[in-house]
Amino acid sequence: MRLRSRWPRKIPLRDVSLYVDVVGHGPPVVLMHGGPSADLWTMAAFRRCADQFTLVFYDHRCNGRSMGVPVSSMTWENLTADAEALREFLGFETWSVLGHSFGGHVALEYALRYPERVSRLVLLDTGADSRWSRENAPRILQQRGYDEARVELVRRWFRGEFAPREYLSTFVRISGAYMYGSGWRPMLRELAAGGWRTRMRPEALIFAGRHLLPGWSVVDRLGAITAPTLVMAGREDFLFPPECQQELAGGIPGARLSIVDRAGHSPQDERPDEVLTALRTFLTGTGSQNRPG
Repeated sequence: MRLRSRWPRKIPLRDVSLYVDVVGHGPPVVLMHGGPSADLWTMAAFRRCADQFTLVFYDHRCNGRSMGVPVSSMTWENLTADAEALREFLGFETWSVLGHSFGGHVALEYALRYPERVSRLVLLDTGADSRWSRENAPRILQQRGYDEARVELVRRWFRGEFAPREYLSTFVRISGAYMYGSGWRPMLRELAAGGWRTRMRPEALIFAGRHLLPGWSVVDRLGAITAPTLVMAGREDFLFPPECQQELAGGIPGARLSIVDRAGHSPQDERPDEVLTALRTFLTGTGSQNRPG
């Protein structure tokens, strides 16, 4: 790995300045955050794995502190090429790739475009088709008894049908849906681990909802993924529920599926011991593997 004296830092790559943090030692793992509109600090729970792995966190272009390009440049081609340029810059031949939520979409696209660079793939609370967030999520909340006003907010949220000034108030109103039970403890845990540094970018979510995600699907390409893959999600996730995870894992040759009980969209914050234990086991290859023959 190319050593640097201080992290986190901004690294000029291609046409963008990526905000990157590298911690730990051992085999490299790149972590792709969700959103879009979030940043690397929302992945703080995984920092506990720095004793065993070199963890590479970064903000996707137009998210967090990775700025300097128009939001319209946030295409699948650029998002994956940015990650590949970062790998080359750091000097890794291959790395494990972990993507959460929207980051899982990027991870899927990366694994399909750069298969020779992915040693292992972890897909956390994500899906291979945008219909899960755009169509199914509002329907699930309606079935769970949420009032029509909040169901409509969720529908607009994932379609980018709001103004930047509405971002915070909308998120506050729908944030409870992301977690199982009371969300205070995992929220405080995330903040203490570095989440307080998060810099949200509403424009990224608006652009993705209106232009990047409509019609997006890699369901018919999942069979081309060759890396050993772990699919993991909270059982109560309204965005990517268990049936979504079954579709995802079922389409990837030999993928392992792990559903985390008593957890919603971010089981790494709600059930960190369970998630990190499963992650360590998978990344070190001490569990069953799924390399196709």
